[in-house]
Amino acid sequence: MSRDSDDHAAIWQAFDEAVNMTPAELEKFLATEESRQVGWTHEGETEAVGHQSGRRIVEIRRKKKSELTDDDYAHMRKVTGYVHRHLAQGGPKEDAAHSRWRYSLMNWGHDPLKS
Repeated sequence: MSRDSDDHAAIWQAFDEAVNMTPAELEKFLATEESRQVGWTHEGETEAVGHQSGRRIVEIRRKKKSELTDDDYAHMRKVTGYVHRHLAQGGPKEDAAHSRWRYSLMNWGHDPLKS
């Protein structure tokens, strides 16, 4: 096995653990007002970075592993980092179910309330 394939295997595993929403669940959430109301938007753009990421996650999840590109793996690494950082912050003490924290994580494919 080459170093790249080892790295790709580790990235895939971390991504698979971090993203706990199915493509269908994520697409359904991305269509909501809650999804569109959270996140940071680049100047001159109308769609938040997390919302863009969610659409990309759906694309990645629908590919076969053999179809994944280096850009896909780079995005998977970014998603994993985002999810881990935001989970480490901890969510709000009250009403996490309806929080911007949860909605932002969900844009990145992770529902912190999903067991």
